[in-house]
Amino acid sequence: MKVRQPVFAGSWYPDGPGECKNQIESFLKNGRFNTRLTGETKAGIVPHAGWSFSGDLACSVYDSLSKNNAVKRPDVIVVFGMHMPPGVPPVIMKEGAWKTPLGNVEVAEALGEKVAFHHRFQVETPDAFAPENTIELQMPFVKYFFDGATVLTIGPPAGPAALKIAETVVKEAQLMGLDLIIIGSTDLTHYGASFGFTPAGSGRSAYEWVRDQNDRQIIEKMLAMNPEKVIEDALANHNACCPGAAAAAITAAKALGAKNADLLGYSSSYEKNPGSTFVGYAGIVYAL
Repeated sequence: MKVRQPVFAGSWYPDGPGECKNQIESFLKNGRFNTRLTGETKAGIVPHAGWSFSGDLACSVYDSLSKNNAVKRPDVIVVFGMHMPPGVPPVIMKEGAWKTPLGNVEVAEALGEKVAFHHRFQVETPDAFAPENTIELQMPFVKYFFDGATVLTIGPPAGPAALKIAETVVKEAQLMGLDLIIIGSTDLTHYGASFGFTPAGSGRSAYEWVRDQNDRQIIEKMLAMNPEKVIEDALANHNACCPGAAAAAITAAKALGAKNADLLGYSSSYEKNPGSTFVGYAGIVYAL
């Protein structure tokens, strides 16, 4: 089996098994973010910045999904991610495995083949892929919290195709009798001159505008489980870098029966590095 080698290990997250495990367990011990949902969690939205900035928030989502699931070990973790604008072909990796510091995570090849049959994907392989942080940074969390599960990774564009792909994933998995956990990987507003987005000026007031207005309005749409509005708002207001991934995760969550959403927490790179350039993050879980 061919294995996809990591690109961001050792820079965006630890590359040694001991260091990686210790970092995750330090996030858990910190307990900064906690779920209030009591139902069975089936899906989540996570950030994908370097772990020093958003790892604790992402970790809290995985912790909630692992603790509040009726199935001790789900069959497949579906990760939607990638920076995909409208109109581009969706991307899938449907064979091989992902290498992580904690061990390899095998691809759900049978499910991948079924999903790929219904949509025109650009297919990545362990030997040919675009370096991409949005999904790779999820793999150590997947391995730690769901050891033994397989993974299916998909990059859906910011448009209606994202919703159709998500529906196909759930339908085919159910036909195969597979239990799923869904992850949507996206950061929120990328603010600053280096991102070409400065509508609220600079300084603390700009951060507060991002936190209380620009990011809050798309978080509300994520909590309302409205995937179409998530994409619409992101394209209009630049407040999610992977809206197709978030919309696909919400659509899949609803197809699995999720009816409730909880915001585990909000954070921003500004909190650790206050400056003119920063990024917002949200951790959300969806439950039955």
